[in-house]
Amino acid sequence: MTRDPFELVIFDCDGVLVDSERICVRIDAQVFATLGCHFTEEEIIATFVGSSGEVFDAAVEARLGRPLEPEWHRAYEHLYQDAFDAELTAVDGIAEVLEALPLPFCLASNGGHDGIRRNLTTTGLHDYFKGRIFSAADVSSPTPAQPNGTGGRPPIPFTHTRRVHQRPPAAGAGQAMRSRTTGVALNAVSGASMSYASASAPSA
Repeated sequence: MTRDPFELVIFDCDGVLVDSERICVRIDAQVFATLGCHFTEEEIIATFVGSSGEVFDAAVEARLGRPLEPEWHRAYEHLYQDAFDAELTAVDGIAEVLEALPLPFCLASNGGHDGIRRNLTTTGLHDYFKGRIFSAADVSSPTPAQPNGTGGRPPIPFTHTRRVHQRPPAAGAGQAMRSRTTGVALNAVSGASMSYASASAPSA
C-alpha cells in the first residue's frame, strides 16, 4: 500500500471555506465608485481577490493617481460587515469535507485574525480550526498566507503539505513554503460550485 505523501492540509479562508468573495467584489465596486475610481468586476477579481491590504491600497492609489488617507478603509468597513451579517455562508459542502478529511489541517490567510474569526464563527466553521489559524499579520515580512504565526509553523515539513487555495497569490505562498498547492476553481461573481476532491484525496 502506497503511503500518502501528505501529512497536513492548509486551507485558505475567503472563497475556499467561506463564500465571501462575491460579496466583497460587489462592495468593492461601491467603495471604488465613492472614492472616484472605477474597476470592472473582472479587474476586481484579478487584482484584489485574495490579495493583501498593501496590494489593495497600492492598486487603488495607482488608479486614483494620489495617496489614500491613512485608515481610509475604516469609513467603509460597515458596508462589508453589514453584507456579511446578512449574506455570508460557508462554501457549499466544505463542512462535510472537513469532517471526512483523513489528514490534520489548519487555516492560513492574508486576512487578520479578527476578520477570520468573525467569518468562521458566522458560518459555523470556527470550531474546526480552533488553535490552528495562521494570519499574514503574524509575521514581519509575510508571503501571502504564510502559516508562520506566533505559534510557529505547523510541525510538519512543507514538502509534506497540501495547500488548498483559491487564486494565484495564495498559490505563490504555497510554492514559497514548498507546499504542494491545489487550485480551487471559484467564479467569484457567479458563485460556481467548487470541487475539493484533491483536498480529501491528495495525490503526488
